[in-house]
Amino acid sequence: MATDPNYGRRHFLKDSVLSVAKTAQEFVKHRDAPPEQVKPEPPARTDWLRPPGAVAEALFLERCTRCGDCLKVCPYGSIKPEPKSGTPVIFPDEMPCHLCEDFPCISACGTEALLPIVGREEVAMGVAVVSHRMCTAGQGCHACVSRCPTEALSMDFDLFRLEVFKERCVGCGLCEQTCKTVNDKVAIRITPARVLASGGNAR
Repeated sequence: MATDPNYGRRHFLKDSVLSVAKTAQEFVKHRDAPPEQVKPEPPARTDWLRPPGAVAEALFLERCTRCGDCLKVCPYGSIKPEPKSGTPVIFPDEMPCHLCEDFPCISACGTEALLPIVGREEVAMGVAVVSHRMCTAGQGCHACVSRCPTEALSMDFDLFRLEVFKERCVGCGLCEQTCKTVNDKVAIRITPARVLASGGNAR
């Protein structure tokens, strides 16, 4: 390769100095740049429900082996592993329990973490709670009423308010999912049975 006769030692030194200065400048820029912000993980959800027939929470945690058998047989894919513990749970706003007639999830449990029940009225996953401030029943919406399999919901047409008959509610979550589907804000939520037992709040 031919050398440019006009490119002398002086030009070479000048270019070298500029190159070193540029490298130093880039180093300082990256060194002084603020660290990248790591997005915090969203808080773990605690509004999950145990599947039908679940024993009391403390006993459930003792008996459940996280085998996943109840997950596999659920025809609707309602039962999922809880992200932290891996135990079976239901997120009612995503896919509620459809209260299968033969409860295959209970039949699949070999450790009695889920106990047999006679009928859907014996299910006790939680209780529906309505936020009347967000509920659009006053605007004529009562889609959740027709979806309730135990007739635990009723529309009071005198007050245009949604009523929950707690003695009939089994906490399946069909109302919560329906509300989420048809409204911008979810006005009806299921309070899990374990929360009711402890007198706390899941949200």
